[in-house]
Amino acid sequence: MAELCTKITVARGGVMTDEVGVITGELELCTSCDENGQVRVSVRYLGADELYALSAAGCTLHDARDHQALHQSLVGVLNRPEG
Repeated sequence: MAELCTKITVARGGVMTDEVGVITGELELCTSCDENGQVRVSVRYLGADELYALSAAGCTLHDARDHQALHQSLVGVLNRPEG
């Protein structure tokens, strides 16, 4: 299973997780994709170990080779260091 992780800063409203609700601030966005294209999207606070599933963000890709493009798209949408 391939995993990609990128540091992001989310906007004031934060991101919704399944486990703990909304989290904000400097986070690490991680996506993993298996050989069948099943994607899991999660976030964690920088320096933390525990990952939280991003609500309603999982999907299945037609081609698992699109994993990096999907990851970069999510970074582009969620990374808002200016607020």
